Amino acid sequence: MATVCDTEEYISKILNSRRAGERDVLAFYEHRIGCIGKNPRLMLLPMDDHLAHRGDGVFENIKWVNGKLYQLDAHIERMKQSVKGLHLSPPCTWEKLAELAVDVARAAETPNGLLRILIGRGPGGFSIDPKECPVSSLYIVAYQLKQKPEEWFEKGATAFRSSIPAKPSHMARVKSANYIPNVLMKREADERGYDFPFSFDADDFIAEGATENIALVTQQGTLLVPEFSNALVGTTIMRAVELMKDDIKIEFGPVREDDLYKAKEVLIFGTSSDCVSIVRFEGQPIGDVRPGPVSKEIRRRLQEDLEANGLPL
Repeated sequence: MATVCDTEEYISKILNSRRAGERDVLAFYEHRIGCIGKNPRLMLLPMDDHLAHRGDGVFENIKWVNGKLYQLDAHIERMKQSVKGLHLSPPCTWEKLAELAVDVARAAETPNGLLRILIGRGPGGFSIDPKECPVSSLYIVAYQLKQKPEEWFEKGATAFRSSIPAKPSHMARVKSANYIPNVLMKREADERGYDFPFSFDADDFIAEGATENIALVTQQGTLLVPEFSNALVGTTIMRAVELMKDDIKIEFGPVREDDLYKAKEVLIFGTSSDCVSIVRFEGQPIGDVRPGPVSKEIRRRLQEDLEANGLPL
């Protein structure tokens, strides 16, 4: 039979209860509390927050490298679009949210890290009715950035066609906290021994990876980006497009699986890894089975852009 504890005993148990991954948590903020904490055992989410039991919320992931926070404005702008899709708003101004994000990153006191920003419907009950929640929730967490070794980029990665279908367009375009399809895609990749899964929509067009965008370099040298009809518009891929637009032809259009095998290069884009080459898809070679010049150049420019334009912490 479970013991009923008073407040002091319960808090004591929380402080003495180890949690998985606590070494990775560097600093965190919860809007109800209004200050930054650094003891990961106090990083708690109210069980009646609809973010927890309904996935009713949105999030963004932002990295900083060498003390410079990358694309904060772009991530905040995408978050604004995501909350519109859920008829949600943060419990503070967007300007204040951006300030808090920087404050939490600084409190981490490390040159490299990741920020997770979450806006939820807020605590208030256990139904699906948003009216239960009088005030939305805001959580910001700084945690360790686990970077891949350079050898991984030099070798290239593998990918496969996931059995998990692409999200419907109205959900794919919102970076919501309901990531079950993404989780299942990642699990499938681990089971099959591939690095990345690719999802496809009902018309058999490529949509996106579990947490990445996809592009390819055609035989004509065009950077072809799959349409975002069933995919989230990625901050990294769109920054890459901006950086490369004067040096390579770029098109947005439908892409099928057969197009991958014909491509010179297949690329994936994400916050933590920038740009990575896919050198095999479903075990079949892409190009000469080595990272190509376009992927290398895009990654170099993204790294230079972070150094030149990242927000100093």
